[in-house]
Amino acid sequence: MVTLLLDQTQLEVVLSPVERAASFHRENIRVARDTITKVQLTEDAWTWLRGVPSPGSHIPGILAAGTWKGAGTTDFVLIRRRRPSVVIDLEGDELYQRLIFTTRHGLALTQALRLDATEELADVVEIVATAPIPVVKGKSRPVIRPRPV
Repeated sequence: MVTLLLDQTQLEVVLSPVERAASFHRENIRVARDTITKVQLTEDAWTWLRGVPSPGSHIPGILAAGTWKGAGTTDFVLIRRRRPSVVIDLEGDELYQRLIFTTRHGLALTQALRLDATEELADVVEIVATAPIPVVKGKSRPVIRPRPV
């Protein structure tokens, strides 16, 4: 399971030694925060795969890891079985157009990206846990009840 670190300028996906070996990737994945255009949560990341591993590992339904190249696209993928995942679309990144990886912290990532981050890298779960709870001011919405028959 990847660890997600975030600061004011970048998102870093920290890979374990096993994940590095499976993905044929020596370093963590770092993307500038301003290149992130969309973050989507999904229950089935396999439907988001496009292209073929180059280099990478692929055991259908069990593991997809590494760089995946398709028609004009390059994605970094780290998917394990059918677990909750996150899909991050990038625009302007030098290496990738999309990141797809299995993590149970996808919701924390989407929340942390909306908050002001610190200058130092911090785990997205810690950022969300220490953030103040937002208070929504304004009119409350009326309760809509069905009409009797």
